[in-house]
Amino acid sequence: MKKRNVAIIAHVDHGKTTLVDEILKTSGVFRENEDTSNVSMDSNALEKERGITILAKTTALDYKGYRINILDTPGHADFGGEVERIMNMVDGVVLVVDAYEGTMPQTRFVLKKALEAHVKPIVVVNKVDKPSARCKEVVDEVLDLFIELGADEDWLDFKVVYASALNGTCSLSDDITTQTEGFHELLDLIIDEIPAPQGEVDAPLQFQPALLDYNEFVGRIGIGRVHNGKIKVGQMVSCMRLDGTVKQFRVQKLFGFFGMKRLEIQEAEAGDIVAVAGLADISVGETLCEVGKEMALPILHIDEPTLQMTFGTNSSPFVGKEGKLLTARQIEDRLYRETQRDVSLKVEPADAESFLVSGRGELHLSILIENMRREGYELEVSKPVVILKEIDGEKYEPWEELQIETPEETVGSVIEQLGTRGAIMESMTNFGNLVRLHYTIPSRGLIGFMTDFMTLTKGYGIINHTFQEYRPYQNIQIGERKLGVLVSTENGKSSAYALGQLEDRGVMFIEPATEVYEGMIVGECNRENDLAVNVVKGKQLTNMRAASADKTVVLKRPRPITLEYALDYINNDELVEVTPVSIRLRKRILNTEQRKKFDARK
Repeated sequence: MKKRNVAIIAHVDHGKTTLVDEILKTSGVFRENEDTSNVSMDSNALEKERGITILAKTTALDYKGYRINILDTPGHADFGGEVERIMNMVDGVVLVVDAYEGTMPQTRFVLKKALEAHVKPIVVVNKVDKPSARCKEVVDEVLDLFIELGADEDWLDFKVVYASALNGTCSLSDDITTQTEGFHELLDLIIDEIPAPQGEVDAPLQFQPALLDYNEFVGRIGIGRVHNGKIKVGQMVSCMRLDGTVKQFRVQKLFGFFGMKRLEIQEAEAGDIVAVAGLADISVGETLCEVGKEMALPILHIDEPTLQMTFGTNSSPFVGKEGKLLTARQIEDRLYRETQRDVSLKVEPADAESFLVSGRGELHLSILIENMRREGYELEVSKPVVILKEIDGEKYEPWEELQIETPEETVGSVIEQLGTRGAIMESMTNFGNLVRLHYTIPSRGLIGFMTDFMTLTKGYGIINHTFQEYRPYQNIQIGERKLGVLVSTENGKSSAYALGQLEDRGVMFIEPATEVYEGMIVGECNRENDLAVNVVKGKQLTNMRAASADKTVVLKRPRPITLEYALDYINNDELVEVTPVSIRLRKRILNTEQRKKFDARK
């Protein structure tokens, strides 16, 4: 059967996964009576809730005698490393661009990776059914981006499909009345435009995993493309390790992909995208070869982590009340399991009870914490800090490219806020009543910025950032929270009376009858210093009736605390306590007296 291997790439939220889901429905992968209403490549619960792709997914379909392998890639910068490695498995990409937003920072990032890998692009302008769609301008923006990134001349004449993935229609014309049901035009273009996979079936075997999966029964599974030769179940193969050594093992299982399913197969040949099980510690970028005919493929680049935080066992007075998995051993096992699947994650012991976990960004790490919390773990985590590099004895820090779209009336406060975080403005353009700002900013300037940004723009702002480079470290304070916090001095249940008395001191994070402990953060102070408060105190009762008969206390709503908000919010002397039921903010030193002494010494 003839083959085509293609990846779907785009900026976050431009409709990659919806497009793949609809292409599968067009191709007849599903039975006629099969319920496809909930079919989605985003299989993980968190992916469905947030509407984002976290892990790259592989699927395949048969169309007009061709087997088309499709890889759905993540759009977030935190998972950009996967996009880069996937380019090694495909011969073409479908670049999806929103018909209104046009080219965004991640569009640039993913297209740059595709052009560097010399894979042929087809452009899909998605969401053409939006009233605000501006198809012609967007195609011009894409062309400008191709030229700017130095694309080959013959690639500047790229084919364009206009689609509405949500409605399941597409057309080769930007006239919306010509849209037809199904994605036959796009599938025909993939067959005509994208080259067949290179590779000789009769040559010695070369297979390179670009992605990892993990399974309790067979351990690590390497997903990649067979570059040359054939691979069979039960065959002895040599694995050329990254450190130059060679290890022989027997292929236990081979999996192919079709539709939503992963199927066991007996053999695969050059051009196939398959998953190989049998070597417990197989790693991305290694090469599997025939025994005696070892020839390594070029090693794949893996993005280095840029942020790290400490994961520790829960040390609060409420330990063990809400979670089942609490010990350092259990947390270590879980983190180690995650590194089996996620190459961009690094874990090392910090001390007996805590671990340094390094990842690609706040989203990358917060998704790991959220998954652990849902599995029943209790832990405490510190504020994320950027990882500094030492080059020739000098300290270097990561910088990012930042693009913001915000309504005109809030642009002043956003610019002012970014000024305090060490950001440098590169350009500013107006689109109607929206302003697009382009900045470069140290990565640590972005920590804790998301929350402020959403408040400043009343939720209307759009923010995107991608890693740019390492620059010399500037020893200036960036990104610390300005306001102090209200810290409980007592253990017990909070009372409406005490909270009512404290309302003029700041904003509360808790409701009445919330269990609190000494050292727990219960609100934000409206001054710059922390304030120790008693939220447990009840009203002194006397047997005298007051003239103003007791009024019911009406409290303002407390500020909701989500995991991302908590990680953004805390300072270096604070921790987030994460359990399956609650997210609490606390001071590192819980005892009020000891904390005062420690702060005085600072």
